[in-house]
Amino acid sequence: MKIYKFLSLFLIAFTLITISSCSNNDDDELQNTEPGNIQLKFENGFNNLGDIVLNQTTQTSSNGQKHQFSTLKYVISNITLINENGNEFKYHYNNPDKGAFIINQADAKGGIVYANLTDIPKGNYRKIKLGLGISPTAYLIGQDGQGIFWEKAKQEGMAWSWSAGYIFTKLEGQYGTSAPDTEFMNHTGNMGNTTANGTPDLYREVTLDLPTTARVSKEITPSIHILADLNQYLSGKTALTLTKENNMAMGSSPHLVSVSNNLIQMFKVDHVHND
Repeated sequence: MKIYKFLSLFLIAFTLITISSCSNNDDDELQNTEPGNIQLKFENGFNNLGDIVLNQTTQTSSNGQKHQFSTLKYVISNITLINENGNEFKYHYNNPDKGAFIINQADAKGGIVYANLTDIPKGNYRKIKLGLGISPTAYLIGQDGQGIFWEKAKQEGMAWSWSAGYIFTKLEGQYGTSAPDTEFMNHTGNMGNTTANGTPDLYREVTLDLPTTARVSKEITPSIHILADLNQYLSGKTALTLTKENNMAMGSSPHLVSVSNNLIQMFKVDHVHND
């Protein structure tokens, strides 16, 4: 009888300890919801091979034209992370002061240009959406509502006057048939209020699958490595040829509409590190 009572008390005590331990673990899991960070790594290349060296790396387009870049810049904004349940987290959406980045190849370190995102809700993310340029909605907030990024854009040469707006992509360099020996400048961007001005909207968005889930937590900062294939510039959805008519194009001409449609296809996620 004493043994029976002892075993009964032991089982009761063991059960209570187990329940308490599980409860504490559950509480820890519930409480451990602090946000984390994500690092985006942009690598600009041709055909997704290596990084572009300004004034050196030369590519031949599908139309047989050689070209190289002396300037390679573009604006990324309206970043959206999509988790395993399909829920979206919009990172400072339509708020350029906090959510827009200028990817400048001249700033590349080891071929990589970095963009750091902070205060990301804990979760497992399977897709990322990127905006190329600044959306008309963000622009119409007005100059005062995006003064910090506007000043940065002007300093980086990624803006015209406020009435004209932002430069979305700035591609400059040389091109030619046998060798790149003729200068070109293609600057894409919306010309102010596109609705009021009746001009094309060159802002574009693309959604990319992540080959590995990005697991954001306080302890883990995923690194998402994004390749940008600048071969899409002249050899993408629409095969383009630089000529005297378009080699100094700025704004939203038909040529630059095609350039924008090509460039939004250049992004893909190569890999994700959960470190």
